[in-house]
Amino acid sequence: MAGNLKIRTRKDGAAVPLSEQDKQLLNAMQGRFPLDIRPYARVAADVGMTEEEVMTRVRELLDDRIIRQVTPIFDTRAFGYGSMLVAAKVDAEHPWAPAKIVNSHPGVSHNYLRNHEFNMWFTIAVEEDSKLGLQGTLDLLQELTGAESIRQLPTLELFKIRMDLEMTDGKSLNTQGEIKEPAPSLRVAYDEFDRDVVRATQGDLPVVSEPYAVAAAELGVTQEKLLDHLAGMQERNLLRRVAAILFHRRAGFSANGMGVWQVPEDRIAEVGPRMAAFRGISHCYQRPTYQDWPYALFTMAHGRSKEECDGILDAIETEIDCIEGRATLYSSTEFKKIRLLYFTDEFKRWEQEHAGV
Repeated sequence: MAGNLKIRTRKDGAAVPLSEQDKQLLNAMQGRFPLDIRPYARVAADVGMTEEEVMTRVRELLDDRIIRQVTPIFDTRAFGYGSMLVAAKVDAEHPWAPAKIVNSHPGVSHNYLRNHEFNMWFTIAVEEDSKLGLQGTLDLLQELTGAESIRQLPTLELFKIRMDLEMTDGKSLNTQGEIKEPAPSLRVAYDEFDRDVVRATQGDLPVVSEPYAVAAAELGVTQEKLLDHLAGMQERNLLRRVAAILFHRRAGFSANGMGVWQVPEDRIAEVGPRMAAFRGISHCYQRPTYQDWPYALFTMAHGRSKEECDGILDAIETEIDCIEGRATLYSSTEFKKIRLLYFTDEFKRWEQEHAGV
């Protein structure tokens, strides 16, 4: 049974010791990597280091698998991609074979084995002009994997999709910060140059004094024009930010738990932003419910231990008086975790190979 899967509970896990200066640097790199010709010089000024010292240490943190990548973070739905979270029941004794099939799709960015009857959880996106479409892709994946059942869990309302792992201040993750209104996450108009900018800048930014120079040269524009355009894309909600993405466990946050909540439908709009405001919550969404899945609100909690994750979710349950039910799903295996690459040939190639379309 999936319920017997071993949950990662080690307090420190694979955490790597970090100096106070490292922690300050990681805070600065996660927050918002500047849209500047020499962004590392700006970061250096914030943390009291030289530009060369910052770049050297960032390269070391990448080599040590503490920083996963420094990259632009684009908005999937703003570019018109169809996307959702999917929960599937696959063979609990042999989950790797279906995971390999699911992972082969270029739009699958995250895929985890979790301690639940629905044991495989993945996020998937398809291009706007996909011949299969999102439904056709999921039908095909269910057939190829032999999944007994799947639950489609698209985002109905987005309350939060960001967490900077606070490395230095020591504040409790089970306390609330500022309650904010949900951010818009809708398709917006974009043109061919926007697509070219995405293709040129997505993926790992080079750790050099002028990391945007190569992309600007590829596009045939000055760095100033590229940076102005990226700032405009941010204003239009196509670009969320540029930032360092961390390996959570290596950075000391060894546990994450998906808390799912049963709340009255007429309280969701009020409760969602309150849950999202907790410091230890990185993602908060409203998703559809089913007869065998009554949980409308989803929250991802991150902590330095399973106990800290549980504490975050317990604090939410204590703070909010209308919760009718809660379940917590911990991951036992990470099958895939990448940043989605947009406007590539891989999507059409996958559909041709697997569906002949």
